[in-house]
Amino acid sequence: MIRDKAFYRTFFPLTLSLALQNLLTYGVNMMDTLMLGRYSQVAMSGVSLCNQVQFLLQMLVVGAGEGAVVLGSQYWGKNKLEPIPHIIGVALRFGGALAAVLFVVVLAAPSQLLHLISNDEAVIAQGMAYFQIICFSYLIFTVTNILAASLRSVGVVKIGYVISFSTLCINVCLNYLLIYGRLGFPELGVRGAAIATLTSRIVELLIVLYYLKYKETRLGLTVKKLIFIDTSYIRDYTKVAAPVLVNQALWGVAQMVQTGILGHQGGDVTAANAIAVQVYQVLSVVAYGAASAAGILVGKAIGQGRREELKALVYTLEGLFAVIGVLSGLAIFVLRGPILAVFGGTLTERAYGLSMEFMVVMAITTVGTAYQMACDNGIIRGGGDTAFSAKMNLISMWLIVVPLSAMAAFWWAWSPTAVFFLLKWDQLYKIVPVALRLHSWKWVRTVTRGAENE
Repeated sequence: MIRDKAFYRTFFPLTLSLALQNLLTYGVNMMDTLMLGRYSQVAMSGVSLCNQVQFLLQMLVVGAGEGAVVLGSQYWGKNKLEPIPHIIGVALRFGGALAAVLFVVVLAAPSQLLHLISNDEAVIAQGMAYFQIICFSYLIFTVTNILAASLRSVGVVKIGYVISFSTLCINVCLNYLLIYGRLGFPELGVRGAAIATLTSRIVELLIVLYYLKYKETRLGLTVKKLIFIDTSYIRDYTKVAAPVLVNQALWGVAQMVQTGILGHQGGDVTAANAIAVQVYQVLSVVAYGAASAAGILVGKAIGQGRREELKALVYTLEGLFAVIGVLSGLAIFVLRGPILAVFGGTLTERAYGLSMEFMVVMAITTVGTAYQMACDNGIIRGGGDTAFSAKMNLISMWLIVVPLSAMAAFWWAWSPTAVFFLLKWDQLYKIVPVALRLHSWKWVRTVTRGAENE
């Protein structure tokens, strides 16, 4: 374990900054869930279906951004910043293309998409109304988040939670006015929630563009630099980012399939799943912040050639991840009752009971998530090995989790809680392959130019 206090003075502020950014980002969807839940359980369920597409987009954006972060952090470690704007430009092209595809699919076939993940016509109708507006935020969200992620590669993290905080404030205020029809505004329900989110996404893009033009000095990013890039970096970026994008795409699609499995068990199950997932995302932000911080620190250490320090760094991070996992699980377990009380009796008795049970499952599996996800997406990916996670999740999700869960739901007629557990138990058993890969040290690779890969 590292005993140098300087490390902890770097790790904890970075982790908490990234956790705060994640909290504010997930807080937007969480507030939609809470405020729509108080308005109507059906409205909340409809929007939760649409949020599966938003989650897929978010996973793709994370994948596009992580390619820039892995490369950028190693170049930062070398104190060589010139290639980073070119890498960011490539990431924006990849992310923008993916967002455009999702926009076209949602705009052209919203009903068909929603029928894949639910058979409740009332819920689907609400989702259709939300989709018609929210799809216009996809490209805006992508550009903003890739720019913010790329800045993280050189240690600029404050702008991320400034953006997210503004989004949350605007979204909550507009939700209050437009969902319920307060202060003379029309009562728009799910359409009001969509307008609020779209407006907040536009504002956050304007903030990040203002920051880049007037405040950011480390990289000197300009529109010209991001458009006229050295295309030779496309190959470098693709080599690192393609496995991450594949992994994130598989994960995002798998989450949609999982929602579909639960969605075909009834509206109460859809509502309970929406609540449990949102609570998990908000209360596990420290684990995801720690993973991102670990990726930056590991990438920087490798870029600086400090490989002799990696063993102590990895052992220290493993211990921290385990502690964070236990505390996150306890938080979900203890707070599940008070959180459900916020919905004010709009949930049916069955939806309330299933929500409580689903959150107990999440409290248990979060302990595994905090360790294996952070080691995988943080240390191993930050060390340059972006392919391992894609291979592991391909096998785990599509050969184990999805088939078993589908059989449990539709053939064996297991209870929704048992099916929910089967959908999440991979967070526990993946500890074994991740730990084995981590301690093989085969993930330590230099991905920048001018160095041999190991």
